[in-house]
Amino acid sequence: MVKRRLKEHVIDREWCKGCGICVHFCPRHVLELDEQEKAFAARPQDCICCLLCELRCPDLAIEVITEELQTESATKEQTE
Repeated sequence: MVKRRLKEHVIDREWCKGCGICVHFCPRHVLELDEQEKAFAARPQDCICCLLCELRCPDLAIEVITEELQTESATKEQTE
């Protein structure tokens, strides 16, 4: 099994129209809208890399950059 770990959220502020869909769909409440009604990662440390924000953004303004981590069970399978 491969797990993902967050590297960063890339949010294109010019493309973001502030609809709040990403905020609504985030299960960990990582994203918020700022004073200009643009999305930003308020709590990136809570991100579980589910990619719902990226997948649901109608303007393609969010990209979640991740790195893959191998779990212990995946490591054992490769050595056998």
